[in-house]
Amino acid sequence: MDCVAVINQKGGVGKTTTTVNIGAALAQHGKRVLLIDLDPQGHLTTHLGLDTLAQGRGTYEVLTKDLPLSEAIHAISPNISVLPAQIDLAAAEVELVSVVGREVILRDHLASLSDYDLAVIDCPPSLGVLTLNALAAASHVLIPLQPHFLALQGVGKLFETIRLVAGRINPGLRVAGMVMCMYEAGTRLAGEVIDDLQAYIEGSRGGSTPWRDALIFQTRIRRNVKLAECPSYGKSIFDYAPNCHGAADYLQLADELISVLSSVPRTAPTTPLPTSMPVVDRTSQTSAPRAAAAGKGKQPAAGPSA
Repeated sequence: MDCVAVINQKGGVGKTTTTVNIGAALAQHGKRVLLIDLDPQGHLTTHLGLDTLAQGRGTYEVLTKDLPLSEAIHAISPNISVLPAQIDLAAAEVELVSVVGREVILRDHLASLSDYDLAVIDCPPSLGVLTLNALAAASHVLIPLQPHFLALQGVGKLFETIRLVAGRINPGLRVAGMVMCMYEAGTRLAGEVIDDLQAYIEGSRGGSTPWRDALIFQTRIRRNVKLAECPSYGKSIFDYAPNCHGAADYLQLADELISVLSSVPRTAPTTPLPTSMPVVDRTSQTSAPRAAAAGKGKQPAAGPSA
């Protein structure tokens, strides 16, 4: 079973929206999908209207009380099941601090499952024990981003964490790619951010880093009010507004993701590449994160119109 961790330690970039709707899109392609809520805020659980069902039978009980997954998973459609979470999951960070092998508890539980083609994990906006559990269990990482320059600095820290997990806990972990969320094509800023990120990724090709084969997905998740509305109805975008741009974007993203998951990764050489995340200055062609970010910061936050 493939397992995709949807992760970014920066909040508000579209992690939960992407987890729910990419899972629903994969289900529409005939995949049997397990959605896992690893965020103590429980937004994925709320998004799908499962708050009541999560009480006493969710991620917290699986991680800290060894509750069998079969007792904590809730089916919401023929092809979609959910492992929900509530605020008590926040206590797991403290309760697991002295537990030996705490980083692989989720992986050990998932190893017993054979009913699903794919698990998709909604990670918290942090790099703690819960996120480490997701990375230890995952085969691939999907990173939602807003096309802002500050997002590039956060990706650098995330890549370092992924590299450490791949080196010490999960050698098969690799970054599937990055998807731009809340995208507005009419801004110059969005294009510049994508160009800088693409330049960095291209510089990693042929290396040994987990992101050496990563893509910046061609699908952009356009800003769409229907995506913001559907959580209040406890539905995915496909149940709430199947004909809107948001539904079309996530279906197209699912096609790209399926292609990545079915591909064979290239063999990595033994020489590692630098793991810091530079912001490429296209004027001087040097890697200087702080200088580049400072220079770009002179333009308005929303970006000038193209």
